Amino acid sequence: MSETTPPAGPPRFDLTGRVTLVTGASRGIGRAIAHAYAAAGARVALASRKQEALDAVAREIADAGGEPLPVACHTGRADEVDELVEAVVDTWGGIDVVVNNAATNPHFGPLLTAGEGHWDKTFEINVKGYVHVARAAVPSMRERGGGAIVNVASIAGHVPYRGLGVYSVSKAAVLMLTKVLARELAADDIRVNAIAPGLIETRFSEALWSDPATHGRIAASVPLGRIGRPEELTGIALYLASDAASYTTGAVFFVDGGESVGGGG
Repeated sequence: MSETTPPAGPPRFDLTGRVTLVTGASRGIGRAIAHAYAAAGARVALASRKQEALDAVAREIADAGGEPLPVACHTGRADEVDELVEAVVDTWGGIDVVVNNAATNPHFGPLLTAGEGHWDKTFEINVKGYVHVARAAVPSMRERGGGAIVNVASIAGHVPYRGLGVYSVSKAAVLMLTKVLARELAADDIRVNAIAPGLIETRFSEALWSDPATHGRIAASVPLGRIGRPEELTGIALYLASDAASYTTGAVFFVDGGESVGGGG
């Protein structure tokens, strides 16, 4: 199409026929993204450590007319990730989209007070877990002619949060992991992008927003004046998974109410 030829129509956000895999899908951001993908027509494989919690989300999606596949998996364990991806491929023939969202934060306090176990656990899930999932899923994406990987990072990887030093370092690693994979997988037409949320009101972040003083301080640092909700991340997650983002890779999208330009936590 020449530069003077008008586009055929608006970008397509339809995911009908796509096979998607969302980790950390039993609650919070992952659950919201899984629901959004299912509503857009995708088949959605749901992964987290607890089968019972996954089954509950799967029932919600099925009741809404979607097609879920709940598979318990500890993403820090490469063998379990391999089994997860094998289950998805065996069920639906391949994978088109991966959302790396599973995360942990076992330490709250100054970075230098974190023990070796805190560092190991954080990087096992927040960084190596993302690598495990990408490594397992990419062969199927190549066979299908391309795909999309969406890494959920955090504003904490860009602006350090008080008490979240180890977590912040791990999320900074996710930002660079996204850029490295985007460069290495571009030839396979596999796009890799990151979403960097600000503070989102989920059970994962409850230690921050449930405390009135901390909640007020963080909300005051956000230009929009409030903390975000999980469903407010689904628009960008849908865009990055769809054909609308066909020329987007290696990018980081801050969804933080303007916090990244208005001050940190």
